[in-house]
Amino acid sequence: MLASLNAFLKIVDDLVWGLPLIILILAVGLLLTCRLQLLQVFHLPRALKYMVKNEADGIGEVSSFGALCTALSATIGTGNIVGVATAVCAGGPGALFWMVVAAFFGMATKYAEGVLAIKYRVVDKDNHALGGPFYYIERGMGKQWSWLAKIFAVFGLCVGLMGIGTFTQVNGISSAVQNFFDPNQAMAVTLFGRTYSWAVVIAGLLVTVCTALVVIGGIKRIASVSQVVVPFMAVLYIVTCLLLLLCNITAIPSAVVTIVKGAFNPAAVTGGAVGAMTVAMQKGIARGIFSNESGLGSAPIAAAAAQTKEPVRQGLVTMTGTFIDTIIICTMTGLSIVITGAWQVEGLEGVSVTNYAFQQGLPFSGTVSACILMLCLVFFAFTTILGWDYYSERCLEYLTKGSKTAIQVFRWIFILAIFIGPYMTVEAVWTIADIFNGAMAFPNLVALFALNGVVVAETKSYFARHK
Repeated sequence: MLASLNAFLKIVDDLVWGLPLIILILAVGLLLTCRLQLLQVFHLPRALKYMVKNEADGIGEVSSFGALCTALSATIGTGNIVGVATAVCAGGPGALFWMVVAAFFGMATKYAEGVLAIKYRVVDKDNHALGGPFYYIERGMGKQWSWLAKIFAVFGLCVGLMGIGTFTQVNGISSAVQNFFDPNQAMAVTLFGRTYSWAVVIAGLLVTVCTALVVIGGIKRIASVSQVVVPFMAVLYIVTCLLLLLCNITAIPSAVVTIVKGAFNPAAVTGGAVGAMTVAMQKGIARGIFSNESGLGSAPIAAAAAQTKEPVRQGLVTMTGTFIDTIIICTMTGLSIVITGAWQVEGLEGVSVTNYAFQQGLPFSGTVSACILMLCLVFFAFTTILGWDYYSERCLEYLTKGSKTAIQVFRWIFILAIFIGPYMTVEAVWTIADIFNGAMAFPNLVALFALNGVVVAETKSYFARHK
């Protein structure tokens, strides 16, 4: 029975994350790129400046940088380590090329999401801001589309509570800790009828306590923690990857050639293991979208809380999230995997591929390299938990019309889900979460397509006033 359920869910998951969704996301990104006249290229320096320079008299709950870090806390996660490795192993090195292409168009999509988030958000007398796809669907497209806004909010709530924000992340943290400290389960304890390493139990408890201390404080505490943890973890990982690339700098040109060649003729690089170019495209684009969430509608929920009066300004800041997540971090991971040949090693999958690349490419012992990767995984996963708690709360707030009681109850349910996460092994939970994550995109993409004229008008107005 369970095997049949898993098989059915896998079919649904493949349909949701299949070519139609990928083509739709790329089409929206391409449309916005053309209508905004390559804004992600010509205004990237301005966006990077705005990222660290907060608006002095803006209205909202947190700084623009804090809103960006909250969004990055959810996007920079295990997908940057595990997702890239999975894409390169399944689609060949060419998958990395298509991942970057998708991110390039995704920057225009993220920009539009940030613009609409600020334009259509609601800010009450206490400066509490609420916005995102549910509001720019309802207020931008009209009340008759409120059913579509509610569908998005329901999917967002389910994603945060049922998997991406809870079970998968804390399970990934506990597994990473166990693999480093107790790979053979030498120190074990029996719980719930199964045997677990003490490393899993302790890691699970620590993550639960840390999550509770942060999420009970709401968006301001999540943003303040994210502003410290996100830059730290990103810099740690980027510096590590840069060191690996510098130590193997002579291999970079041939790796780039392999990636580009693999993008258009995978069989020439993989020896026929992949064969079709569409496989490399699908794996790279799908994993890239999963990592940076461009088009899924999650980032504008955080962007709506930013202290700003200018939708375009926050749109530019939001756009930098995809640039940092995919074009910088995912590219570095992919290059590391291709340079060291980790993607060709038989029997390796997921995090083991990246771990092999670090151990082979870094000038440290295998233990030190594994420790660095474990720390990155732990921080990446923990911040994803915080980001998705915030997203889920805002979806629930929209559905319950701001019920504070519902939010408080949800926070404790969320903490409970984190507590039981290390002991969840049901494959269906992960697949259901993946389905909801992809399903979020459809209402959001409809809104982006319908409101692209609003984005263009706001953009022209802003740059006319700020020449």
